[in-house]
Amino acid sequence: MAVEPLSQKEIEERLAELPGWSVDGDRLTRLYRLGSHFGATALVVHIAQVQEELNHHSDLTLGYNTVGLSVHTHSAGGTVTEKDFELAQKVEALAPGHGAQ
Repeated sequence: MAVEPLSQKEIEERLAELPGWSVDGDRLTRLYRLGSHFGATALVVHIAQVQEELNHHSDLTLGYNTVGLSVHTHSAGGTVTEKDFELAQKVEALAPGHGAQ
């Protein structure tokens, strides 16, 4: 089954449901700030597990106490799709209360 790009309107509607997430160019992005480097590292490991389960992987950036995600769907021409928002929702469930920067 082919994955179709979302329209700009669909993206905006979905973003309204995910505070802290935004679109930068052709990617869905989010930055989490945690209380420690250990906490940030642990979050990366949990995100990696979710990505394996979904077979959909983001670019992850680990900073001192931050985790950045950037994702789009390669099979849909590098655009934002429902798969990206599914990943974002699952990551949000892992990291409640960690503010976007």
